[in-house]
Amino acid sequence: MTPVLELNEASFSYRGHAAPVVEDISLTVETGQSLALVGESGAGKTTLLRLLLGLARATTGTVRFDGEELKPRNSEQMRRFRRSVQCVFQDPYSSLDPRQRVGGIVSEPLRSLGLDSRSTAGPKVADALERVGLPADAAERYPHEFSGGQRQRIAIARATVCDPRVLLADEPVSALDVTTRVKVVDLLNELKQERGLTLVMVSHDLSVVASLCERTAVLESGHIVEQGGTAQVLGAPAHPYTRRLVESVPRLPA
Repeated sequence: MTPVLELNEASFSYRGHAAPVVEDISLTVETGQSLALVGESGAGKTTLLRLLLGLARATTGTVRFDGEELKPRNSEQMRRFRRSVQCVFQDPYSSLDPRQRVGGIVSEPLRSLGLDSRSTAGPKVADALERVGLPADAAERYPHEFSGGQRQRIAIARATVCDPRVLLADEPVSALDVTTRVKVVDLLNELKQERGLTLVMVSHDLSVVASLCERTAVLESGHIVEQGGTAQVLGAPAHPYTRRLVESVPRLPA
């Protein structure tokens, strides 16, 4: 089966900077798979996610979608890509337009992709809000009227309203309190199981990774130093850097 997303020896450097942020990354994301990208701040996780989203273009190497090299100037390909691949960002408040009602926010992908107009998107918006545990009348309210956890649910509703095949999530629960974090993790798990969603998630929280992701790739200084099944990578890490990450997780005293 052709991977839905694939990086082939991909590197990325900012203009004017000699050192690459990520270098010679090869990574495959299979349909229906859940993959975590973990590592300390500055390891290159978010840059890698931007490459997979087509928001940054590899300096060398390639990014492939359904086996074809992703070319941002190919409008037809990028339209199919945006229809299939959506993203949830870290801070649900800053990623939601405070001047728009929730219905307009959630319907934006439908309108921008030409799948529905504002006047006909109502049933899909109501369905998306219901799937994430929010009432349909939430569509008439503004983001500031909701809690942090509810705002992240709104962001997930927006990302899933057009039934994407792949959801890319950048620290989707790090800004939430512990109780809300558990609820959002449960929601993402439900979406994976019920809709066959492929998930790629950046996270520093290894407990969230263990709950959500079948595979894990560990980044250190822009390089993947270890990848494999999550249980193996976190339970019996082979690389010293991975061992340090696992050992740094706080534990209750015996």
